[in-house]
Amino acid sequence: MTQENERQIHNSLIRINDNTWELPTDYKQGMKVPGRIFLSKSLIEALEPDAIDQVANVAFLPGIQKYSMAMPDAHVGYGFSIGGVAAFDKDTGVISPGGVGFDINCGVRLIRSDLMATDVRPMIPELLDALFEAIPTGVGSKSRVRVTDDELDGIFTDGVQWAVENGYGTIADMEHCESQGRISGADPSKVSIKARKRGRPQVGTLGSGNHFLEVQYVDKIYDEKAAEAFGLKEGQVTFMIHCGSRGAGHQICTDHLQAISKASKKYKISLPDKQLACAPAKSPEAQDYFKAMACAANYAWVNRHVIMHWSREVFEEFFADQFGDLGLDLVYDVAHNVAKLEEHTVDGEKKELYVHRKGATRAFPPGHHDLPEDYRKTGQPVIIPGSMGTASYVLCGTEAAMDISFGSACHGAGRVMSRSHAKRELNGEEVQKDLGSRGIFVKAQQPSMIAEEAPDVYKSSSEVVNVVHELGIARKVARLLPMGVIKG
Repeated sequence: MTQENERQIHNSLIRINDNTWELPTDYKQGMKVPGRIFLSKSLIEALEPDAIDQVANVAFLPGIQKYSMAMPDAHVGYGFSIGGVAAFDKDTGVISPGGVGFDINCGVRLIRSDLMATDVRPMIPELLDALFEAIPTGVGSKSRVRVTDDELDGIFTDGVQWAVENGYGTIADMEHCESQGRISGADPSKVSIKARKRGRPQVGTLGSGNHFLEVQYVDKIYDEKAAEAFGLKEGQVTFMIHCGSRGAGHQICTDHLQAISKASKKYKISLPDKQLACAPAKSPEAQDYFKAMACAANYAWVNRHVIMHWSREVFEEFFADQFGDLGLDLVYDVAHNVAKLEEHTVDGEKKELYVHRKGATRAFPPGHHDLPEDYRKTGQPVIIPGSMGTASYVLCGTEAAMDISFGSACHGAGRVMSRSHAKRELNGEEVQKDLGSRGIFVKAQQPSMIAEEAPDVYKSSSEVVNVVHELGIARKVARLLPMGVIKG
């Protein structure tokens, strides 16, 4: 793409307000709705033109409602931009694997504690060693637990309920997972033998890439009432787990993309990009994918639940004798890459929609029936991780989000440098040393993994979070700063 083409794409955007840009339907013939991109002026100038083009391409899909959207962490992805959100009518719309991604239900959970940073900081290196030993990490990592075929079926269908019934976590944990850690309608018969083979040995593994377990502390409280409801206070130690459905989810996406690609032609759906392969939501192909996707999503919730359980054991071994009950309660767990059937109001009419969130977080408002009772007054916790050396944030969903973004917010900082570029430009050992000089300790299988996830390869998490806060789709509650990180 030439610089002139890049300028033309950026010049096509119409500024609606400080943080909202519209891509009109005449940008590309065939767009059924406008695009909406939620970015500050400085962030929009840095956005890849190809990501803007992807927002336009999603607007071609049948049954799309209101807008094709991109959150402030948007960057180029497969089909949809990462940070892309789109909702499709249950009856006239489509389901697209490109709107979910390969790492189905990659997500993040936050666990609070009664520990204080001043007590924990001197022990961070030893604590990381113990966590690194307890949590299998890296490409192809194998779990400490082996599940049978019947148990794998239970994971696919029951999600976190399976984990709790098998001794991992509690009922209270289940209540603090999005959708109680389970998408209904999962059907293991729609999961291939290859996907099952990949998933069976990986329950309770962190994986690689941008996945991590981070020990943090609460640096700042913005909303005292919401923070109190979430059990957060300044100086307190927390830890965050970010991972997904591992090989099972990747294989499920790969398998069903083949069938969905054929279905796009079968149903004569005109696509501007073959990566947007989709099928009518009611079609057998779309429903088969959705049932398999639900299996992967439920698997991912179990994966994070098991990792949380083992992490709690490490914390208890380190600190229980000194501090007694540690108060290691799950604040919340949110999914990033998923499609869900939800009820939303469009032009005054209630509709059932398949909401695709690709690198985006659900942000439901106070009073919503899908929230646990103790969060009904605050709205849903929205957890936005930083990038190893930068701040993470806890926010809460708002009523405005339901109107602006189908109850969605950003999911992280968003990459500005590819992994291959990062490994060429950065030295992992130097990044590790620099972070250590700032009091942030990092462990990984290889230095290259630290290089490709260095803070410099991401946008500013603070600037990204400020956009959703100023838009009013999620309100800042607390800022968390890292003390130690284990990477895949």
